[in-house]
Amino acid sequence: MLKYTLRQLEYFVAVGETGSIARASEKVNVSSPSISAAVAQLEQQFGLPLFVRQHAQGLSLTQAGREMLAQARVVLREAHALMDIAGDIAGSVRGPMAVGCLVTFAQVVLPALRRSFEAAHPDVRMRQSELDQVEIFSALRRSEIDIALTYDLDLPADLQFTALLTLPPFVIVSAAHPLAGQGAVSIDDLTDQPMVLLDLPLSSDYFLSLFQGAGSAPRIAERTRDMAVMRSLVANGYGYSIANVRPLSDQSPDGKPLRFIPLSGPVRALRMGLLMAQDAARSNAVRALVAHSKTMLAADELPGLRKIMPG
Repeated sequence: MLKYTLRQLEYFVAVGETGSIARASEKVNVSSPSISAAVAQLEQQFGLPLFVRQHAQGLSLTQAGREMLAQARVVLREAHALMDIAGDIAGSVRGPMAVGCLVTFAQVVLPALRRSFEAAHPDVRMRQSELDQVEIFSALRRSEIDIALTYDLDLPADLQFTALLTLPPFVIVSAAHPLAGQGAVSIDDLTDQPMVLLDLPLSSDYFLSLFQGAGSAPRIAERTRDMAVMRSLVANGYGYSIANVRPLSDQSPDGKPLRFIPLSGPVRALRMGLLMAQDAARSNAVRALVAHSKTMLAADELPGLRKIMPG
């Protein structure tokens, strides 16, 4: 008879992936003592040390722990598949669902989408993660998330993308910037201006490709991996930046005014959509999220996705 639970395995996997009881607690939204007790109970049940406790570095998996972690992921994946089969038979939308979102627009898109979806499907327990593009690919392949809201940036062939919306790039400048009064700007207009680059994996490649397509290169003055910091740097006169999702506020996080200007010319727009493993659509919950996202976009009910109009 099994004397451990799927919940204990879930907590063990969370600790193994984060290397910390505290971070695992945040990830699964459960108290640290509960997670610590679950790990201790698993070690007692298996008769194996799963972690090496290092005061300064947190927890490191033992060799046995690494092997058990790999198998625990398989068990949890198959358990979720069993729930999916039951849901398909019953025609219900229920169970846990882990959703990732590209960090550059998670703050203005994901909370509203999640809230409306959970209201429509109260039997789904959704957990969210904010990740860069490379982390999204990895998390999907390791089954750490079921689906992700992201851009069509360098998408691998083993993952399935459902496009939802096309978002052209626009330029962000301070109110005092020389281009602030323009109705539209081109890449040529930007070449001699300092740039604040949002320097995230693959995202930065996309922004730089806009210049490469015009046979030029930007004059990068500042780099940051944080969208909010980028807006504040721009507002304080360190240069312009480029984005595809605009914040709802016309002010930077430190309260200074910003201008949002369409980027003209033959520049590539990004498609926002849902990325998943090839077989993820077997899940009723995943199919429901895809349909719900399309409905929300059709009704223009997601914030931050309105177009930047000329003038």
